[in-house]
Amino acid sequence: MIALIQRVSSASVTVDNEVIGEIEQGLLVFLAVEPEDSQAKAKRLAERVAGYRVFNDENGKMNLNVKQANGDILVVSQFTLAADTSSGMRPSFTSAAKPDFSNDLYQFFCQQLRDKGFTVPTGKFGADMKVQLLNDGPVTFTLTI
Repeated sequence: MIALIQRVSSASVTVDNEVIGEIEQGLLVFLAVEPEDSQAKAKRLAERVAGYRVFNDENGKMNLNVKQANGDILVVSQFTLAADTSSGMRPSFTSAAKPDFSNDLYQFFCQQLRDKGFTVPTGKFGADMKVQLLNDGPVTFTLTI
């Protein structure tokens, strides 16, 4: 699994001109599922996302996780993160998991975050989504499991 996390001041996702998920301060997580992923990997990645210290403490150091910073988490599926871009001029998506499998693990990942006490707005799996964000920093990291 691949999670691209961005510390944001705000973020939203729109489908068919309707905002379906939005947060103020927190993390925007773009999530990709690969064929060898599992619920155990999704659970571990959710733990890492929830605990990853990317918010500033009173001394300006990245020592706080999203909960300590009173932030929220918006999760958007993004299979393109799993693309093979090692050659040629067009990405290959053979390294991304099949849609049904991906959606199941995407939903499981989101539920793991909800079980940790977060309200987790999401995008719509497989939809053409428009994502707006105000990246804070900018602070962006890729987490893999």
